[in-house]
Amino acid sequence: MTATADRPLKNPNVTTPQGNWIVFGLANLVAVVVVSLATWYLLADPTTSPWNFYPLPFNAALFWAILFIVFIGFDCEFAGFDSLKQPMRGIAILASTAVFAVAVTWILGSGIGALYPDFSGSRDGGLGYFAGALFVLFGFGTWVMVVLNWQHWPWSILPMKQPLIGLCEIAFVAVPTLALYFVFGLPSVSLSATDPLMSVDTALGWFYSIVVSVILTGQTLDNWPWKLAGGGGRTALAATVGNAAVGTAIYFAMVPLARLLVGSDASAELGSAIGQFPAQIGVCWAFWMIFWANGFGNRFPAPARALVTFALAIGTFLAYYFLVAEHVLHEPVVAAGISGNALGFIDWLVLWTLVYVVGFQSLGLRKLAPA
Repeated sequence: MTATADRPLKNPNVTTPQGNWIVFGLANLVAVVVVSLATWYLLADPTTSPWNFYPLPFNAALFWAILFIVFIGFDCEFAGFDSLKQPMRGIAILASTAVFAVAVTWILGSGIGALYPDFSGSRDGGLGYFAGALFVLFGFGTWVMVVLNWQHWPWSILPMKQPLIGLCEIAFVAVPTLALYFVFGLPSVSLSATDPLMSVDTALGWFYSIVVSVILTGQTLDNWPWKLAGGGGRTALAATVGNAAVGTAIYFAMVPLARLLVGSDASAELGSAIGQFPAQIGVCWAFWMIFWANGFGNRFPAPARALVTFALAIGTFLAYYFLVAEHVLHEPVVAAGISGNALGFIDWLVLWTLVYVVGFQSLGLRKLAPA
């Protein structure tokens, strides 16, 4: 998830800031926040948007958009897009992402949903849209892990080039991803399931914690400690088992942290729903790890990056739930003193980071990045 030269997702034409990195990063942050707010007010805001997209199907389309960026940017390394000059490169990425996200959301909600009611857009609260988009939770972990932790193994050692490497990854990793989704994800929101393995709140919190582990180890910590396994299949195996274990540990650490952050009254009102709040904290951390790598050039040694991004994540979580969601984004109250759902707007920030900073290569801000 980074455009820096030492990571799998890279473009040789991207200039990594070397001197004025703080100004460059802050300028990127301002651009991402401004674009995110403007598009939020247009498309999602419950009071200002002329459409009734909030929270679903807006969030569903958002999740599919992020997965599409994973496909074309992480797995396929923008093959085909990288031959275009700016701003056409960024426009092509943005347009294709929007078309894919809207098309998949519509096909699931209105097409497949007519045959399988679990996915129907007419389910109360838009739950059908969510049932389909829940697949992205698992895909974000599996496909990103293959890039960041596995480093495209085993396709990277075969006589292949992009986009064939990425297409093979997408096809082969779809099998375990679908298995995870059908075992842990869909039963938690299915109309016919009577005894799912885990609730939807637990599934969200647990598997997003694994996503956090993938990004933390693969990007922020430069694939440590998995790279100590020796590379190739050994590193891939260590990363797969290790991320599951570390993600589980993160989940159990985040649940009491979430209770502490939201307060006793909100925690009591949320009840078992507090189980999804590791994902709410996790998405804030994921945003800052992604943005730090791309907007700030992944500055500082790896342990310092982890600490800085985690501190920024906690600050973002508190600001979002106690101030921004209600007063800036006009989202409804969900429990005593807190409003919104960070898996909406914070993921919107993630998407625009990937589109603007990576896709458009910080268009208009290159003069702030020394050659």
